[in-house]
Amino acid sequence: MLRVAVVGAGAAGLCAARHVLSRPGCFAPPVVFELSDSVGGTWCYDERAGTYDSGRPVHSSMYRDLRTNLPKEVMMFPDFPFDPQLSSFLPHQEVQRYLERYCQSHGIRPHIRFNTTVESVKPIVVTAEGEEERTAWEVTSSDLSGRQKTETFDSVFVCSGHYSDPHIPHIPGIEKFTGTVLHSHSYRFAEPFSGQSVVVLGAKASGLDISIELAKVGAQVTLSHRRPRLTFPLPSGIRQATSVEAVDDKGRIRFQDGSVTEADVLMFCTGYNFRFPFLDAAQLGLEIQDHMISPLYRFMVPPAFPSLFFIGICKIICPFPNFNCQVQFALAVLAGSVTLPTRAQMEDEVRRELQVKLERGVQHRHLLILDQDQWEYCNMLSRSAGFSPLPPVIRSLFEEVHQQRQIHPGNYRKLNYRLISDTQWELID
Repeated sequence: MLRVAVVGAGAAGLCAARHVLSRPGCFAPPVVFELSDSVGGTWCYDERAGTYDSGRPVHSSMYRDLRTNLPKEVMMFPDFPFDPQLSSFLPHQEVQRYLERYCQSHGIRPHIRFNTTVESVKPIVVTAEGEEERTAWEVTSSDLSGRQKTETFDSVFVCSGHYSDPHIPHIPGIEKFTGTVLHSHSYRFAEPFSGQSVVVLGAKASGLDISIELAKVGAQVTLSHRRPRLTFPLPSGIRQATSVEAVDDKGRIRFQDGSVTEADVLMFCTGYNFRFPFLDAAQLGLEIQDHMISPLYRFMVPPAFPSLFFIGICKIICPFPNFNCQVQFALAVLAGSVTLPTRAQMEDEVRRELQVKLERGVQHRHLLILDQDQWEYCNMLSRSAGFSPLPPVIRSLFEEVHQQRQIHPGNYRKLNYRLISDTQWELID
C-alpha cells in the first residue's frame, strides 16, 4: 500500500485525496496537510488581509464581490456537478460550498490535518529487505503550538496553489510615491476607494474585474497595461494607459508613452510568484523562478524525482477539470500502469517543448500558460493513463465564454448555460 502526502486542501488537494481514497487496493488513505482551519484554498474568503492572529499569512486572494469568470458547467469536476439550480457564473461563496460538499461526499475531511504547516519535504533513499533502493519522502510538519512531526511517504502531491505570494514588478522611483501601494492579493472590496484616483497595473481577469468594481463606487481608474488597447466598451470612470515606466521626482506616475498622472492609489494586479518554502529546488534538480518551474515532465513531474507531483501550476486553464486529469495520470504512474521515460528522456522532452514555445515568441514568464493547448494536454493524459477524456462540450463552452468576455466584459456573467450532452450546450433564459 502506497502512502501519499498531499500539501494543501484547496481544489487540487481535495481532488488528489478523492482519487487516492477511490483506490483502496493500491493506496493507503492520504494525509492532507492544510495551513488554515478550512478547506477550499483560495476560494475560502477572509476579510482580513496580511496575517492571521497566529502570525501566519492569509493565503486567500479572494475579494468580497468576486464572481467566477467561467460558468459552473465548465468549472466543475467532471464527475461532480454543481447544483443545477444555480446560475452559471457563481459568487465565490458557492464555489466554496461546492468544495465543502465535494469534501463531504468523498469522505476526505477525516484525512485532513488543519492548521498544519509543512516545514520541509525531502527525498530519502530507503531499502526494504530484498528490494532495490527507492526514493521515499520525509515530510516534516508543525501544528499551531509549533510541535513538529516527521513522517515518511511514498509520494507527495504539491497542491499548495499559486495565488498567495504577490508578484510586484520593480518600478523605478516607487519610493517617491506618496499614496497607497497595494497588490490585488490584499484587495477585498471597492468602497474605501470611492472618490479616489487609482492606477491599476495589469488588465487580465483580476485587473479588469477590480477596475470595473472601483468605477462603480466612483473611483477614477487608470487601467495601465502592456497589452494591445482593449477595444470593448469599458464603464465610464475607466481610462486606459500604457504600462507604468516610473514614478517621477514629484511622486507622479509616468507611463511608457511619456504621459504622467497623479494618483491616490497604485494597485498591482500583476499576478503571483511560485513559492514552495518547504522544498529545496536545487536538491530536486528544479529551477523555481517567479513565473516558472522547470524541468517538469507533463507540467507535473521533476524528472529526477518521479514520485513528486505538482498539481495545478499551469495557467489559463479550466482548473478543476485540469486537476482531475493530472491527478489521475499521477496515480497511474504510482500504480505502475503508466511507465515514465528515463530521467534523461524526460529532461530532453521538456527542453524541446519549451524551446518550441520560445521560438514561437512566447515570453519566458508565459511558458506555463496553456490556453488552447490545454485540451490536447488533458487528452494526452487521459490516453496515457486510460481514464475518460474531458467531454468536447467543455472546450466548446469555454471558447464561447471567452468570446463573450471579449465583447461584453461587464455583462457576460448575466448569461446562463446548460449542458445537453457531451458535445452540446445551450443558452437558457
